[in-house]
Amino acid sequence: MAFSADELRVLRRALATALNPAPLQDDDVQDCLRLADSVDEAVREAGRLRAFLLADLVRYRQALPGSLTGYLELLRDALSAGYDPGADDLAALRALRGNPAAAALLARCQVLAERSVRARLARVAQAGAPQPAPVGRLAPARQLRQARTRLLALPGGRAAEDGPKPPAPGGPAKPGPKPPVPGERPVPKPSEVFPPRRRPVPQPPPEERAAG
Repeated sequence: MAFSADELRVLRRALATALNPAPLQDDDVQDCLRLADSVDEAVREAGRLRAFLLADLVRYRQALPGSLTGYLELLRDALSAGYDPGADDLAALRALRGNPAAAALLARCQVLAERSVRARLARVAQAGAPQPAPVGRLAPARQLRQARTRLLALPGGRAAEDGPKPPAPGGPAKPGPKPPVPGERPVPKPSEVFPPRRRPVPQPPPEERAAG
């Protein structure tokens, strides 16, 4: 990417302002915005050119061996733009290794392809490696529950002293009388709710009552 003289002056002022913050005039702000738009457009154009180049490379590769010269030129341009040669490129160059230019380009592509594979494997290994827990981070809730369960399961301690006593030999112990609660009415006894019925007193016969 090449900058004109005016764009370089704008870029220099923007860098100076970034290092030493200071208020900018309106003209300087507009120049920086125009420069940013130009850079964005250049990046988009580079992406479009790269897409066209790769499409032409595929067409020339499919037309081999008649398109040998054009294919080698396009492949060199693609490699200079950061293109990683694929399996199709390596297979095509191996078939053309009798050409000195194709053999030299094959050696270059093999080095680049091996480097790309190693970098990809390194990224995969780094992504799959377990990450150490940062210092001071709380343990997962599952581990806390397991630790708490183990602590509660230890024999003895206050849980054993304060817990219920084992039943005495010969059967379970009967519960004792419930202590009265202040302000609570006592539960009436059955004899108070249903008093016993008195038996009727036998009356003497009518003759005895008349004689008396």
